Amino acid sequence: MSEKEIIFIVHENPWMMEVLEIVASLKLPDWWIGAGFVRNKVWDVLHGYENRTPLHDIDFIYFDPENIDEEEEKRIEQQLKELRLDLPWSVKNQARMAFVRGDGPYKNAEDGLSRWVETATCVGLRLDKKGKLQLASPLGIDDLIGLRVRLNKKSGVLQSVFAERVKKKKWLHIWPKLRMV
Repeated sequence: MSEKEIIFIVHENPWMMEVLEIVASLKLPDWWIGAGFVRNKVWDVLHGYENRTPLHDIDFIYFDPENIDEEEEKRIEQQLKELRLDLPWSVKNQARMAFVRGDGPYKNAEDGLSRWVETATCVGLRLDKKGKLQLASPLGIDDLIGLRVRLNKKSGVLQSVFAERVKKKKWLHIWPKLRMV
């Protein structure tokens, strides 16, 4: 599977496109929907699953260094809930999260995306101003499409915490072809 194929399978999924269009309608700066939104879809396809694996949340990130107030994230999350109450939105300004995580300033949202816990999770999708799908994969997609669950060293998370996180999420049960690295 290639980046183009990931974009294609998402483009052909009406639910995913609707979610992306909802977020695009907010016209926020430098935004992406990442983590399980993309990862689960790829793993589901690679496992031959016809039904979507449920998401714990929809990780929506953006980058706005001019307003790093957490209340702004909550306001945006509320806006999204008004548009689709049934979706589990999680909104984080990566300009703020850089300081929460103690990483110092990030350059953009993709820089924040590159620091998520698992390498296969460091992927995001968005619609550009013309409505064309874009994929961000700052660490590449090899682990994602290779069904490898690997700790991202940039995340700063301990190996033991990573292992417990994977166990708690039951990924190896949900997607039995996955391999821990």
